[in-house]
Amino acid sequence: MRFAYYRVSTGDQSIEAQRNAMGGGFDEEFSDEGVSGGSMAAGRAGFGKLLSRVRRGDRVHVYAVDRLGRDALDVQMTVRRLFDAGVTVHVHGLGEIAGDVGQLILAVLAQVADMERRRIADRTAAGRDAARKALAETGLTHRGKVSMGRPFAADAATVAKWRQDKKASISATAAHFKLSPATVKRYCAQPFER
Repeated sequence: MRFAYYRVSTGDQSIEAQRNAMGGGFDEEFSDEGVSGGSMAAGRAGFGKLLSRVRRGDRVHVYAVDRLGRDALDVQMTVRRLFDAGVTVHVHGLGEIAGDVGQLILAVLAQVADMERRRIADRTAAGRDAARKALAETGLTHRGKVSMGRPFAADAATVAKWRQDKKASISATAAHFKLSPATVKRYCAQPFER
């Protein structure tokens, strides 16, 4: 059987670009959306399901080595596990990873993915530092925002008080304030001043 595996790191990304590039025609597709490449492959829900389905002679297709993960050792162990089970791994644009040369290519690509993960962490930390510095100096982040986190959609005390005064449900309160039910629950769990 031919299996496809897709992964994107954040919820605002889509697996559709990977799916379109790989052309389809797979017997089954598995994905992990909003899952960091730094998390171990076998621990991801979608990849874990894939591992439970593959059998000797199957082929697993991925868009790029870094879709398997950004931890070099984990990627190599994952692919070795598939090889040992008699499963072929096919990387879009590279072809089938097999034999000693395939293992060497995989090792290099996995190291590059691992290095990129570290670079992403460094860039993220540098951005946070720049935002903190600018916020302390000017009252705005380096991107012109008034705070570093996600802005509050509504005042928690106002939401909780309105819900209590109106004896409204979570969903009605969420609709009134244009918030998610989870946000309303969180806001209403906090104590508020009358």
